[in-house]
Parts: sequence; C-alpha cells; structure tokens
Amino acid sequence: MISTLGPVAESAFALKQFGRQGSATFHGWRKGVRERLGTRVAEAERLAGRYDVSELLTLLRLQSGGNPDGAGDERTRQRVQSTVFAFCQAAVLPHWRQMRGHLASVRDACGRISIANGMHAALDNLHPRLNWKPPVLEVPGEPDCDLYLNGRGLVLCPSLFMASKACMVLEGVQETGAPVLVFSVPLDAATATEFWGHGGRDEQALSALVGHTRAAVLQSLSESCTTGELSQRLNISLAGASKHATVLRKAGLVTTARQRNTALHSLTPLGVALLRQRRSPGVVSAVSA
Repeated sequence: MISTLGPVAESAFALKQFGRQGSATFHGWRKGVRERLGTRVAEAERLAGRYDVSELLTLLRLQSGGNPDGAGDERTRQRVQSTVFAFCQAAVLPHWRQMRGHLASVRDACGRISIANGMHAALDNLHPRLNWKPPVLEVPGEPDCDLYLNGRGLVLCPSLFMASKACMVLEGVQETGAPVLVFSVPLDAATATEFWGHGGRDEQALSALVGHTRAAVLQSLSESCTTGELSQRLNISLAGASKHATVLRKAGLVTTARQRNTALHSLTPLGVALLRQRRSPGVVSAVSA
C-alpha cells in the first residue's frame, strides 16, 4: 500500500471534484482554487468535463513527440499538461503537507489493521461501498468487467478527491505493472476546515520561485526516491523527472547518489530550507521584479 500517487495525480482527481457542485466539505477549497486560478478557471472546468482521470494521467505521462493514442495531438498534450500543472499549483500544492500527512495516516491505519487482523480485514475496511468476498473484491461504479491480477499484486492508494466514486482501478501507473486501486477517503468538517484554512503561502512562494512543476518535484523529494519513483509520484515521464532533478541539482537544491543504473535523489540542506521558508515581502518583490 502507498499513501499517494503524488500531487500531480491527486490533481487529476481534484479536477473532477472541482467540476462538481455540492459537498460543503470542499466549499472553502473550491473558493480558494478559483481565486488562485484566476483567468484559468474556465480552462480547468473544460478539462474536467472533457477527460476522465485515466485519460488525464495518460496524457500527463506522454513525452514530447509521443503518441497520445487517439486522445489528441501534440498540442493537446501540451495544453493538458500545462493546465493540470497550473491546477496542481492552485488546488493541491498549497495544502500538500496537510494532505500528504493525512493520507499517510490512512495508509498506516490500514497497515495496522492488516498486521493485527490480516489483509482480509484491511480490504474489508477500505470503504463502506467496497465488497470483499474472498477472493474477489467488488468495486461499485466501475465498468462491468473482471480484472485478473495474475500474480501482479494490487497496490492500494487513498485519495481525498474521488468525488462521488468509492474507488477506481488504474493500470499503467506503477513500474511493477501492478494495477492501483485508488479508494476514497472521507473528509470530515473539522479536518476540511484545518486543510482549507491553511493559506499555503510558503508553497505559493516556492512555486513562484522555481515554477509549479519543480515545486512539486521538491515537495515530492521531502522523502528521497529514485528517478522512477519520482516519475510515479508526479505522474510524469522518466525523462521529465530526470530533467527536473538535474535542473534542481545544478541549483544546489537536490543531491543525487548513483549506484549502477539507479539514481537516488534527496534534498540538500538548501533544498530543505527552501521548502520550510516562509514567504516574506522581500521574496515577493524579488519575484515580482
């Protein structure tokens, strides 16, 4: 089980939530997102209405010149990626520390249930609308079909932005080839107030300084990972993850340890300090200039 697919993938889920009305729990979040998106609100709403989550994730993973498999041409790919990354900056990154901590606590709770009572109990407690009938896990709301694991395993992953769905199954997002069952995590009013009341000023300042994509890279590297893991966390191509890590390494924010064909990326003390840095008038004026 993992705690999250990363801020960019979570943004794809959040886009669908943004396009829905109702759910007072997300009212404060929607208001803040609209303010931060500004003139790009309509663009985000169009994207939410046109693509489902799996299509968005596919377009995000494509490299320049790749074949979008009928989802559009190169211009479409670039437009989708630009909009999702901008939406990520407005909707997810300002709250990412709180969200990541909450999702990690869900993962840990599931792990404790599994250790104490077995994986059957963990599957039985994932979500009220999931039906665990050994050896079959029934997923409501998905197309009527059977998914055979054939020894690949199944990765469990919580999400805060599943809208009206209990869960969804995604394939092709893990290097191991294992499908991912993303399940909805309920958000109570008190937790929502804590999340959306956080202004995210430090994250916004970070995005202004290094760009929203590399800000997401820095956030993801708060826990060291390989290039492949970074690619998965951000749902971008291996080449894209490597390029961003290289730029941040040259800036002194990231260090890379290599062992044979594996590169492990970690934040330098400067990178850690930048993540913790609060926005100040001097920083804002420097960026504005």
